[in-house]
Amino acid sequence: MSSPPASGQRIAWEALPDHVRAAIEGWLGSAVVSATTQPGGFSPGVASRLVAADGRRVFVKAVCSTPNRDSPRFHRREIRIAGALPESAPAPRLLWSLDEGGDGWVVLVYEDVEGQHPTLPWQPDELDRVMAALQALAESLTPSPVPEDVADSVVSWLNRHGRGFNRLLEDPLPGLDEWTLRHMIDLARLEGQAPVAAKGDTLLHFDTRADNLLLTPDRVYVVDWPHARLGQPWVDVVLFAPSVAMQGGPQPEELLARSPAGRAADPEAVSAMIAAMAGFFTNQSLQPPSPGIPGIRQFQASQGVIARRWLQDRTGWL
Repeated sequence: MSSPPASGQRIAWEALPDHVRAAIEGWLGSAVVSATTQPGGFSPGVASRLVAADGRRVFVKAVCSTPNRDSPRFHRREIRIAGALPESAPAPRLLWSLDEGGDGWVVLVYEDVEGQHPTLPWQPDELDRVMAALQALAESLTPSPVPEDVADSVVSWLNRHGRGFNRLLEDPLPGLDEWTLRHMIDLARLEGQAPVAAKGDTLLHFDTRADNLLLTPDRVYVVDWPHARLGQPWVDVVLFAPSVAMQGGPQPEELLARSPAGRAADPEAVSAMIAAMAGFFTNQSLQPPSPGIPGIRQFQASQGVIARRWLQDRTGWL
């Protein structure tokens, strides 16, 4: 299966309003002399590595309510979460932020990590490094160092967004595949068990994909934390697995077996979470295009196909 790109509508550093660039340079205490746009990820805004006249390097991301009204909310949430992460977490340090409020600009400035995204299709050695890093991350973030009033919980997210099959049962959308239509009642029932199955006290990234990982010679960094939530440690592996298979890596069940947390998890709990994930991707992929994020529906559809196939293998539902 060919992999759709994880990309939004990036805008250049130079396209930021003058007053926003001036605020960033004022905090830096030096003029920006070089800006390199980073293409990976769905955020429809600025994502640039900056070099200042005094040699300082930082990474800046910035959005406003145009073209996507939800993007500032995610950036605001990331400010709270990134600012609460312990220094031991393998994540770039948040150095400064700006929030103009309302429909204005939201800016985050991070330390610049001189790393690269994993090579795609996935390479075995890089995937091994990432899986080891995810295990270490889960261990270091259990119990969560970030309170639930900052990071919220997987349970809360599932109750709001993890009922895709239930929504499709109530209001079927054109384009549903035959297997889903055939098993819709059972799928809706299974995903309904996910909130209990996923409840836990580990701080999860909850959006792990190749474009949210940076590899340096001696470390794996996990970037972009607006979706972080508290839950079971194996949940991040379950959510990661469809994108890995889609991008040339092993199939989800094999990836889960590589994870100590995945091997220790209750199989029925894992199946419930897979169902919630599959329902989310399936339902979202059938929604209208998201403004400023043209590739996200295709990306969700491709992951939905893999998640449903994974669930079919685990349940035996033909």
